[in-house]
Amino acid sequence: MANILVWGKTRDLIAGEIPAGITTEEVDSLASVQGVVEGRGSTLVLADPARLEAEKAALEAWVRGGGNRRALLVSVAEAAEADELIRRFPFLDDVLIKPITATRLRLRLDRALDTINSRRVIEQLDDALVRKSQELHELNSIGVALSAQRDINKLLELILAKARDITAADAGSLYLVERGHENDAAAEDQLSFELTQNASVVYPFKKSRMPLSEASIAGYAALTGQIVNVADAYHLPAGSPFKVSRSFDEKSGYRTKSMLVVPMRDHQDTVIGVVQLINKKRDPRMVLQPVSLVEESVVPFTSVDEELVTSLASQAAVAFENARLIQDMKDLFESFVTASVTAVESRDPTTSGHSRRVATLTVGIAETLDTVEARPFREVRFTRDQLQEIRYASLLHDFGKVGVREKVLIKGKKLYVGEMLLIKQRFAYIKRTLEAEHMRAKLEQIQSGQTSRDLLVEMDRAYETQREEVDALLRMVMQANEPTILEEESFRALMDLTGRSFADAEGSRQPFLTPNEVAALSIRKGSLSEKERREIESHVTHTFRFLSEIPWTGEFRRVPEIAYAHHEKLDGTGYPRRLKAVEIPVQSRMMAISDIFDALVAWDRPYKKAVPVDKALDIIGFEVKEGKCDKELLRIFVESKVWHRVIPG
Repeated sequence: MANILVWGKTRDLIAGEIPAGITTEEVDSLASVQGVVEGRGSTLVLADPARLEAEKAALEAWVRGGGNRRALLVSVAEAAEADELIRRFPFLDDVLIKPITATRLRLRLDRALDTINSRRVIEQLDDALVRKSQELHELNSIGVALSAQRDINKLLELILAKARDITAADAGSLYLVERGHENDAAAEDQLSFELTQNASVVYPFKKSRMPLSEASIAGYAALTGQIVNVADAYHLPAGSPFKVSRSFDEKSGYRTKSMLVVPMRDHQDTVIGVVQLINKKRDPRMVLQPVSLVEESVVPFTSVDEELVTSLASQAAVAFENARLIQDMKDLFESFVTASVTAVESRDPTTSGHSRRVATLTVGIAETLDTVEARPFREVRFTRDQLQEIRYASLLHDFGKVGVREKVLIKGKKLYVGEMLLIKQRFAYIKRTLEAEHMRAKLEQIQSGQTSRDLLVEMDRAYETQREEVDALLRMVMQANEPTILEEESFRALMDLTGRSFADAEGSRQPFLTPNEVAALSIRKGSLSEKERREIESHVTHTFRFLSEIPWTGEFRRVPEIAYAHHEKLDGTGYPRRLKAVEIPVQSRMMAISDIFDALVAWDRPYKKAVPVDKALDIIGFEVKEGKCDKELLRIFVESKVWHRVIPG
């Protein structure tokens, strides 16, 4: 390696002054200077001002880019010219003053060595700083990725994958610590083998559990909380309390060599799991097959690897605990929703399962909608959270029924059970009265001595006719009580009953049917009066108020709104707000179809027969023609046969 590079007309100035042991080399261009410096690390470059002037721009660029870190740029000049030279060429490191002597040259050379060594140290520090910055950036990026992942299984996969990436590990495993229950003294702590990854071999994996003990390397790390770094798993240090099983290697044809096992600690410094990395590779892209490549391609894990994985493991533990907490909260809320649905259905057992079926159908439509490429739903896509939002809204769409009187809620016929019982008792009393009056009349005729057999027979015949008439009237009342469409003839017969009366026990005249009973039996369709219908319809408002009290997280914030609009019609004839099409969320439109369909085909309603699927679709089709339901959503519902999710076959 040359100690002094002579560039330009400086050779004669130093001739005869070069100290012993110092070599020189002449160069004729900046390119030559750069080549020698970068290739051989020269220490001192002596350049005359003419060369500096000619290559000024190139020299500035070279110095600015760090290209002179291995050299000290020095010019030779008179003492009076030194300051001006430094001013004109700020990239100069120093000026060597004439006359040149061996001593002065030696001092400058020593100074060059010191400067260049300092530069090298700085360069190494800079490189280390860049590496550290890259590592921190990578860890930050990993931390962001970990905190964003809420699926526990995917999170564990991500943790192990990132640990392997930053250490160039060929394989790895992840274990979780399962603590025994405090109220069960016999329950032991266990280590759950959650997953494994391997870039070189494919082998079937099955989750398993093992006792938490120091016998295994993962168990040792979990119990002691210490990092274990092994250069060769087949040759453990003497006195190691653990062993490394070779069963996987023997079955798969693999060779486990270097290992790094790092405990995962939560915010309370409790070990909740273990990251186990296997076979650090010189080349991260290398596949360790055949197995003979392991010896030449695998190296021990470094202290830097330990620091990086420890940092990642800490982030991973927090992310895992957060994900598990979120999952526990979701499970708790899911139980709350299920309990709420059960509470509603317990008040109206005849609709048991309705809310769950509506949820299944509505989510089915939404999932199908995600595959539609035609307008108007080409751009409608639902995320996983939005599908869950639809499911919650559907499950809870009828919760407001808890605010409706139970007798109205379960009213299957036009009269309440007690009202019908009272009418039956009244008609029984009327028949008993007719019987008593008939027997009294016959007795009076017999006592008068003027009766005849034919007269008595005629009286019996008239009595039987009256009894049959009363029975017929009762049958007509019972028929009118059914929640079917009331025929005109039956309606007129009911109106006629308002003029029929009987004598009660005190001799007062009482109507066969009270005005309220006649009004209820005169309901033309269904079983509810207008007042009762409004009360039933109020369940939607009750639902909205109830759901609005729940502090829904951002992704589920529209649950109350979606449930609120499930009885609205596109033409504005729905309830409770009479919204028009543009005001009704597409999720509510989907739910409306599901709600109507399930109500029609339900097989568990004691007050109605199940409508066949084809007939139910025809009925909804009529709703579409009248502008009440969404035509495109019904088409998607029909074409995809979403109902198979709740009706087998």
